[in-house]
Formats: sequence, C-alpha cells, structure tokens
Amino acid sequence: MIRHVYIVDDDEPVRASLHALLGTRSDTVIGSFASGDTFLRGLGELESGVVLLDMHMPGTAGMDVLHSIVRAPTRHETIIITGQGNIAMAVEAMRTGAFDFLEKPYDHRTLLAAMDSAFLRLESAVQDRAAADTARAQLALLSGRERDVLMRMIDGRANKLIAHELNISPRTVEYYRANVMAKLGVRSLPEALRIAFAGGMMDE
Repeated sequence: MIRHVYIVDDDEPVRASLHALLGTRSDTVIGSFASGDTFLRGLGELESGVVLLDMHMPGTAGMDVLHSIVRAPTRHETIIITGQGNIAMAVEAMRTGAFDFLEKPYDHRTLLAAMDSAFLRLESAVQDRAAADTARAQLALLSGRERDVLMRMIDGRANKLIAHELNISPRTVEYYRANVMAKLGVRSLPEALRIAFAGGMMDE
C-alpha cells in the first residue's frame, strides 16, 4: 500500500533532511511544501496521508493549518515538528487533532515510529469508513416499513409486539424480517445488528 507523506516546513534544509530520510522507504510518496499557504492551496486534492507540520512559518501559522487539516474532507494524521515547542502548544495541538508532537532536534527513530503509528490509525479509519459506506448502501435497500421492523428488532422486540406497534399482523412482521435479512445478505440477527451499527442506524 502506498503511503503519502506531506512535509510542511519553511526551512529548506529540514525539508531536504526529511525527504532524504523518508526517501529510503519504497512504499512512501513524499510531498514537500515551503509554507502552510502553499500546502493549503492543494489540500483538497491530496491523497489521504500523514502531514509533518512545522508550527512557526511565514504566512498562515501552523496551528491554523492544523485546523484546516482537521476540517478537510480527506482524512490526514498530523505530526507536529517544531523547534519552539512548549507544553501549552503541545496540548492545544493535540486537542485540535494532531496525532503527535515532536520537538527539534528529534531522534529519527522516534519520528519513524510516530509515522508508522499514524499510518496504522489512518488505515484503520479508512477501513472503518469503507465498512460504514458499505453498510449504509445495504441499509438504503430497505423500505421504510422494513427499517421500522429492523429498528424494533434492534430494540429486542418480539414479533407480536412489533406487529402491535406497527398495526400489522405477526405474519407480516415475519415477511418484513425475511426481507430485511435477504436485502442485508445475512442469516442471523447479530449480523444484521452489526450492519445497522456500522451504518449509523443505532444513532437514529
């Protein structure tokens, strides 16, 4: 799997050093940006990846860049790298959504370990999002009445109670239950519940 890394730092030697370090990884594609403004101009078109972000740059400040990254439609994990860090800044960055906070000079092994962890979280989030999209697509196949029945199945209601609440016969409830299971492609209630949960139905 190709991993995308974006270096956002106004210090050219720092960018070159990071590029040389990360360039040894054959699965990594590196993007380099000399300012937060340059990075933000292309943010909407970038592949999901890990951002190595300096806090102190001309133009848009690092914290403002971080806010934009968090709000971007494409998921990114951000590792703050700064030579002028402090506890307050680290806390604010983590609360905003940064994955990690490293002070210069840093051990390259620490940076690589942080990046690997960030990619694991990113890949897990991408998989979760794909599963949620699939579940929502499956749930969209259900009719309104089938969703009504499924919601009551989620709440643990028996067929007779569902029939009473929806003013239909127990046999009709069984018909809708069978339709729900068939459309979701499952054979058991726990499987149906997993799809309902992944698709956000539990939040309705």
